[in-house]
Amino acid sequence: MSDAPPTRRVAVAGATGFVGRRLCALLRDRGFTVIALGRSVPDGLSAEGVTWCRADLFNLRDCERALAGVEVVYYLVHSMLPPTGLTQASFEDMDLILADNVARAAAGGGARRIVYLGGLIPPDTTLSRHLESRREVEGALGAHGVPVTTLRAGLVIGPEGSSFQILERLVRRLPSMVLPRWTRERTQPIALDDVVELLVRVVEQDAAPGLAVDVGGPDIVTYRDLIERTARALGRSPMLWDVPIGNPTLSELWVSGVTGQPRQLTGPLIESLAHSMVARDRRVQTQLGVAGLGVDEAIRRAVAGESRLPDLVVPRSAPGPQSAPLVRSVQRMRLPATRDATWAAREYLAWLPRFLWPIVRVRPLDGGRTQLRALGITLLELTRAPDRSSSSRALLYVTGGRLARVDGPQRGRLELRSVEGGRVLLAAIHDFSPRLPWPIYRLTQALVHLAVMAGFRRHLERLDQPPWGASDP
Repeated sequence: MSDAPPTRRVAVAGATGFVGRRLCALLRDRGFTVIALGRSVPDGLSAEGVTWCRADLFNLRDCERALAGVEVVYYLVHSMLPPTGLTQASFEDMDLILADNVARAAAGGGARRIVYLGGLIPPDTTLSRHLESRREVEGALGAHGVPVTTLRAGLVIGPEGSSFQILERLVRRLPSMVLPRWTRERTQPIALDDVVELLVRVVEQDAAPGLAVDVGGPDIVTYRDLIERTARALGRSPMLWDVPIGNPTLSELWVSGVTGQPRQLTGPLIESLAHSMVARDRRVQTQLGVAGLGVDEAIRRAVAGESRLPDLVVPRSAPGPQSAPLVRSVQRMRLPATRDATWAAREYLAWLPRFLWPIVRVRPLDGGRTQLRALGITLLELTRAPDRSSSSRALLYVTGGRLARVDGPQRGRLELRSVEGGRVLLAAIHDFSPRLPWPIYRLTQALVHLAVMAGFRRHLERLDQPPWGASDP
């Protein structure tokens, strides 16, 4: 703990979620000035003592505007369910860009702390994709100099929580269940009310600056125990059969089919259940004075839709005219040693005509413009944005060409950014609006883009190899 003055101006990224809404309301009631961020909320509206800010966290400019002058940023964002349109990206890579944008904007806006609700990290040597991504996000949030406090939690039990909803639907819909091996793993769930209280107190008391701490409820149970206790709370008695099957794909199909939840959500969650999710050190939680609800009471409240915390009604923007579907693509590559994003952008434009020859030619023009041409036709035009670029991020806007629409409210853009201490390059297309009819685009231009990015990845890997015959000294 420290004697630092209390923080009063905070922003909540992920404010429309079941944790975020209650966090915003509790912060407001504790006297904070709260800026709540969301993609589809009215911009600048003050409602219920909270100011709503429309912000697309994939857009760095939006992040900078939303976080200017904020002292603390709460980060509650996950991207396992992609938006509409076409998404050529893993949730891990999207989460990495989102976290990097918020970290850059928080540093530029003068924030003194980021508070992140992450996941418990078991001591296993190999983590699931979901848990590895949670750990990766921790590093990305702290990569631009703002201290990060991470509360690592397991299953959060509360109304509308996606993980608990999956469990509840299984119990409600099945008179009997076959339980795979992962249901014998241990977990230490935490009640929604407790995790929100901890998120507030860690800032009120200036606790755990720059640290990652485990939090959880007082009870350690197995997933089978959770199923049985949830069944009792619902007044049900399903027959449970233990089986020695541990294939996560079968579990994913089974859970998705029964609950109706998409596989993009259930898949990563099921993979994580192969780990024992138990808090190793709850000393900070004890110091903050939140012992936690027992698991039976937490389940009872969740099933009844109860929470002792205030909740917010999320205002929604009036729907505007239907816009054309947009494309997002994020491809991860290894960045050669000593190279940066500026070099990668130049290398990409120099390599591209060699890869596409003789079909497509690349034509550099004045003003930082580059045209991709075929048969005398400009297919795409990219224009570098020097005022929005740096050594760790090169930004090019899509400004013309027969294959792109450039007259919509969103500007399509290509960015190459270095993350993970400069070891990783993310090549991303954002808000691209294709001119081709959507079905044709998906079967042609979209696939060509993936092939180009795969080729560039192999090119960078070759450049990162030592010269033939070289050996370590």
